[in-house]
Amino acid sequence: MAQVIANPFGSSTSNPVPAYEAFKTSLFAANRTFYSTISSTTSRELVQSFTLPIRSGRAWEIPAGHICRITTPEGPQVGDLNIWNLHNPRERFWASRTRQLHAAHVTKFDRLWSCLPYLRPLVTITGDSLAKYGYDPARGRVHDLLGTRCDPYVNQMLSGESFDYHCHSNLTRAIMPYGLTEFDVHDVLNVFQVTGLNKDDKYFMQPCPADKGDYFEFFAEIDLLCALSTCPGGDLSKWGWAKSQGGDPMLECCRPLGVEVYKITDPNLLDGWKEPEPSKYKGMHGLIMADFEKKPAEVNKEAYGSKIKFP
Repeated sequence: MAQVIANPFGSSTSNPVPAYEAFKTSLFAANRTFYSTISSTTSRELVQSFTLPIRSGRAWEIPAGHICRITTPEGPQVGDLNIWNLHNPRERFWASRTRQLHAAHVTKFDRLWSCLPYLRPLVTITGDSLAKYGYDPARGRVHDLLGTRCDPYVNQMLSGESFDYHCHSNLTRAIMPYGLTEFDVHDVLNVFQVTGLNKDDKYFMQPCPADKGDYFEFFAEIDLLCALSTCPGGDLSKWGWAKSQGGDPMLECCRPLGVEVYKITDPNLLDGWKEPEPSKYKGMHGLIMADFEKKPAEVNKEAYGSKIKFP
């Protein structure tokens, strides 16, 4: 693991108040007592497991109330994770809002949120063997929400070459059996990936700090479809734009990832837990529904104001 420092900003640096804070009973804050119990329980039964080969992707289902663990069975490797509501793929992980609500790098007790108009936690992170990573000397942190998946389009633009096994493509292939397409792939959580912003405010990546057997674990709040890609950059220690033929040093640092899904066998552990509901906002975004008992002019004036003249 890379050298870490407690406070890279120094004691004299100001620390502005976060822009997003919630009232105490909102869905925002996870119940740490409950999720600590979920994290530590041995009352769990392995119901699914598989190993994801290098430069590939796979999708799988996770029932609500189950635990999923992503592992590094052979050593450091970055994984790109997408999440959808199993029954409604329009509801999917919203990386940028999660970044605003929690942090640009997530860890235990943070939640991964769904997009509008649903805005509810899809998962709550219950385990992270790299939780103590902190900041490295370059101010990098792990489990990245700053960036997104690598893709063949930017590869073509920057290198002039085609490559079919970027994370975007791996995820696209993974979800096809579920009737989804490239348009359903969305911004990812980069699991086990260290990133940050340099002094010029530009995105950088550092080699993955995971060791053999490290893990990232989460609790499914609703029925989920997940997809994971083993990044073609491997552990990112030799990052560059991939080539379709020869001359690809990144291949040397690619390793598989493991996925395990557990059912909680003690029903008492889930007492008091229920699936979070979608946002309770029931407004019409400022639109006023027509009252057909009124004359059209009255409806228009009511909706758009008196400054606009209607017949």
